[in-house]
Amino acid sequence: MSEPTRILPCPNCRKPVRWSAANKHRPFCSERCRLIDFGDWVDERNRIPGEPLEDVSTEDLERRE
Repeated sequence: MSEPTRILPCPNCRKPVRWSAANKHRPFCSERCRLIDFGDWVDERNRIPGEPLEDVSTEDLERRE
């Protein structure tokens, strides 16, 4: 007996999405929603919280070697 297919909301548009191997865009409903989300990461509108990184110049890197 196979497991029931889960239906979850698309993270972008909230449309119901069937969570299965047949859905090549999961967790998104479409290629469009997947690319919109990717663009948000590229433009840094989506971020993972953490400690700020120290800016390091090329000169600093050369001094450390």
